[in-house]
Amino acid sequence: MEVEIGLGKKARQAYGFDDVAIVPSRRTRDPQDVDIGWKLGPHLLELPLLASAMDGVVSPQTAIELGKLGGLGVLNLEGIFTRYQNAERELDKIAKLPKERATAGMQKIYEAPVDQKLIAARIREIKKAGVLAAGSLTPQRVRDHYEAAIGAGLDILVIQGTVVSAEHVSSNGQALNLKEFIASLPVPVIVGGCASYQTALHLMRTGAEGVLVGVGPGHACTTRGVLGVGVPQATAIADAAAARVQHLLETGNYVNVIADGGMRTGGDIAKAIACGADAVMVGSPLARAKEAPGRGFHWGMATFHPTLPRGARVAVEQNATLEQIVIGPATENDGTLNLMGALRTSMATCGYESIHDFQKAEVMLAPAIKTEGKSLQQAQRVGMG
Repeated sequence: MEVEIGLGKKARQAYGFDDVAIVPSRRTRDPQDVDIGWKLGPHLLELPLLASAMDGVVSPQTAIELGKLGGLGVLNLEGIFTRYQNAERELDKIAKLPKERATAGMQKIYEAPVDQKLIAARIREIKKAGVLAAGSLTPQRVRDHYEAAIGAGLDILVIQGTVVSAEHVSSNGQALNLKEFIASLPVPVIVGGCASYQTALHLMRTGAEGVLVGVGPGHACTTRGVLGVGVPQATAIADAAAARVQHLLETGNYVNVIADGGMRTGGDIAKAIACGADAVMVGSPLARAKEAPGRGFHWGMATFHPTLPRGARVAVEQNATLEQIVIGPATENDGTLNLMGALRTSMATCGYESIHDFQKAEVMLAPAIKTEGKSLQQAQRVGMG
């Protein structure tokens, strides 16, 4: 439904995770009977969880740990780990930067060129541990570095930018033709981000196995403020899910919708799936892990952009292990631990046994769902307050 902003402009109403709630069905299940696995190309993954390709979240070691838990860590192939042999030293520098100099200091650190030998070495390190190796490149750089990555054994390529389109227009004649490029690759490709039905549909038509949905919702992202661009996640995911249905009708091919950003708790992840996502990509919830390379800080892929930064270095409290955050056990009641256990329990409570079934759950507009009856929690700042 459109609302009139003024005589010359109408707009759709859009909703975020805090605006909606999942409605329980007439059936319930035992959590152990719920299957949260999903398929990405030829790969079967136990958990519908990807770690964002951010240097404060994913190192080769955390990618290995998450892979062993059943998820997928996506390494930033244009990040600290592929620019510096001694990445730990540079991460220490970032953590020690004063707040007022953080962005400028990171711009300086990220001036070092990407080293293709390091790309290959990091991927081989992950592969050696026996887990899937996934890496992210921007559309501007993917043609420069993809051969080194695939040659080292990369299993899944993520082509990722603030906004990625299938119809990029450029006056320099060097725009990436996603459809042709993806067709030439021997590995499944995920592309994004996007935030609308039409863009998601066009990205699906490129032959991608997955589409990232989310423009600016991340805790470390300032795109919505800097550029004024974005769509609240519940609406963006539902629109992309509708595009998936249309693409399936047109081609018979199912493309995964991956919610990217804006999720802090297990409840947020459950809402993303109920709105139509097949999996989620998260950053800040995993940056809190004691093993995370950010040393208590988290920053986005555009934080260090040389001319127009669109991210911030934000502090996070590293107070749990990666395993506790992902699969528990939880020792806090705020929904930030045992994310996958929360998803499984939400599905069981609502009576759904698989991700695809849960996508059919009824969702209700409920902006008071988190505050109704929670005055004591809010006053005492405990629980979800």
